[in-house]
Amino acid sequence: MGGEGSIMAANNSLKNNRCLLSKRREKGALGGGYANIELKELPKSTPEKLLEIRQRLKRENKNARIKNIALFLVLIFGTVALVLSFNTIKKATKII
Repeated sequence: MGGEGSIMAANNSLKNNRCLLSKRREKGALGGGYANIELKELPKSTPEKLLEIRQRLKRENKNARIKNIALFLVLIFGTVALVLSFNTIKKATKII
């Protein structure tokens, strides 16, 4: 049957990858987790402080949304004005 060469190549590739994997695990100098990390002590939040943060975030998001909508409308009106001006120029320069 055909395909023995490709199967042998696949087996060799898997064997080589397995060897590379064991070498990568041996290095391990940069590996590790968060076992030796010291966590910072954060201040406790009061409900009033959380409400203030929530209101500030809502206000900032509203301002950002207004800016995005204004920019979008300016771009749309600019594009429409540009297309209309090109159409009027074409009609004015059209030779009869």
